[in-house]
Amino acid sequence: MRLTSKGRYAVRAMLDLTLHSSGNPVRLQEISKRQSISLHYLEQLFRKLRTGSVVKSVRGPGGGYALSRSMDEISIKDVLNSVGENINPARDILGIPSSGVDAKTAEGADIVVDTNEFNLTKSYFENLGVIMVEYLATTTLGDLARKAPNAKVTPPTAANANPTQTQAPHP
Repeated sequence: MRLTSKGRYAVRAMLDLTLHSSGNPVRLQEISKRQSISLHYLEQLFRKLRTGSVVKSVRGPGGGYALSRSMDEISIKDVLNSVGENINPARDILGIPSSGVDAKTAEGADIVVDTNEFNLTKSYFENLGVIMVEYLATTTLGDLARKAPNAKVTPPTAANANPTQTQAPHP
């Protein structure tokens, strides 16, 4: 996995939105100023984040962007997937010889590497990918926001952790 600046900026901007929204939309100009990320670049990222259903836009005076769901329902994987980040470290392991190596069959076709070492390495990185995806899928914006010094976010409760579940009234 090679996390690009696109993925890092997207997570940073989403955390900024989470920590500074106070239930109100946040303007991209404010995020741009606080995070020193180009406004033009943020506009591109937030277009993808909106398409990925992790933010919603609010038009008009006082408009901006807001989380589309609770901060505890938006995983880091959701954010990275929304902006098109590759989070699979084994995606490009195909068994093709490295550049500069002329490995051809007698018929002139490229040789595919299929050694024990190649297969062990590929399996290792596939397993690493599973662990990474699980970690990204189980870490939410809320988890990260609560780690911020002086964060004014509340821990998830049974009532807001599962919005489809209702609690019975107390007698």
